[in-house]
Amino acid sequence: MKNILIKPSKENLKSNVTIGGFLVFIGFLDVLSNTFLNINLFGFLPSKFSYFAPLIIGIIGLYLIRIEFSGNKLLDKINNNFNSNNLNAILTLIVIFSLIKYIPPLLNWFIFDANFLGNSKDDCTGGGACWVFVKVWFNRFVYGLYPDAEQWRINSAFIILFLLVGASFFSPIKYKKYLLIFLLFVYPIIGLKLISGGDFGLKYVETGAWGGLSLTFIVSAFALILCFPIGMFLALGRRSSLPAIRYTSIGFIELWRGVPLITVLFMSAVMFPMFLPDGTYVDKLIRVLIAITLFEAAYMAEVIRGGLQALPKGQYEAAKSLGMGYWRMHFLIILPQALKLVIPGIANTFLALVKDTPLIFVVGLLELAGMVNLAKTNPKWLGMAMEGYVFAGLVFWVICYAMSRYSQNLERKLSTER
Repeated sequence: MKNILIKPSKENLKSNVTIGGFLVFIGFLDVLSNTFLNINLFGFLPSKFSYFAPLIIGIIGLYLIRIEFSGNKLLDKINNNFNSNNLNAILTLIVIFSLIKYIPPLLNWFIFDANFLGNSKDDCTGGGACWVFVKVWFNRFVYGLYPDAEQWRINSAFIILFLLVGASFFSPIKYKKYLLIFLLFVYPIIGLKLISGGDFGLKYVETGAWGGLSLTFIVSAFALILCFPIGMFLALGRRSSLPAIRYTSIGFIELWRGVPLITVLFMSAVMFPMFLPDGTYVDKLIRVLIAITLFEAAYMAEVIRGGLQALPKGQYEAAKSLGMGYWRMHFLIILPQALKLVIPGIANTFLALVKDTPLIFVVGLLELAGMVNLAKTNPKWLGMAMEGYVFAGLVFWVICYAMSRYSQNLERKLSTER
């Protein structure tokens, strides 16, 4: 018995697994009964000890079954992944006990006790989430204050964007460059004209009415499309042999990286118009788009520069030996390899850009989070902030997760390691 308690061994495998498994079971049983039945199996102990009793008993149980090369595949797998040492055992139990204790109440609030039907706050009678709030405000969360009759224009603009992006993936290589040029230089003009209107019989809609998830997509899409080529040229400029170009690029990058985005947005929306000549006006949304694009381009430049520096000099020398000029060498040989190396960094910059868009709320543009903040102040829906922010958080998570998964798939597709 002494050997069992001090050092588990393969010779005592059966007794160790029996005693250890029983102790772990008792620990789990106490947490389950406490969570679902409000019964504390260790209630006879002082409160401080009863709270930690299942954890202590579970740790002892996992220690007893921690037998190296036991010959039992399941036991060895559990020990290798969750019970390799005392610290791992403690962390395993804390995570599992926390999930048992906190997931059921969260599911009750989120689904089982939630209210989904109705049209007013009075219809939220349960103790869970009031998803009626999201249902009533859903149109505003998506389109902001954009007129209902004109919302087809926003839908059309994004359908065109998705079709162009999809076509760029499946079209032959010889057409890809033309699609890219169209996407970078022509589509932004078409998209903005379609949404803003004022021409071709379309009713003009001022940018102050733009908002919700559509504005989040507009800001993110245009900044993503424009910051990448700007960042690429800045990265090349920072590595240029010409001092004027190199130091100009360095100054630009360090200036934008050294200033918080919220300050950049404030300057573009409030201070910049003061320096314009009389009678000159640049729309606030355009100023914000330019500010975010230049801000993210500085970070993108450093990511791409990391990829350029990771390539061996032999790649440059081989390209030059083939008689390639500067631009042909970089676009055909250097950049394709460098960009492949920094796909995770590029994806990370894009994700940060999407999550930075709620900051435009400080300059009066109501994207998704801004519309939630506006809706929660409505006298008819006071106290509904939690549901709105949970909805916004889930939307951002879905967008960022999709982008992350795509970047991982692209990284595997372009990987040359087999």
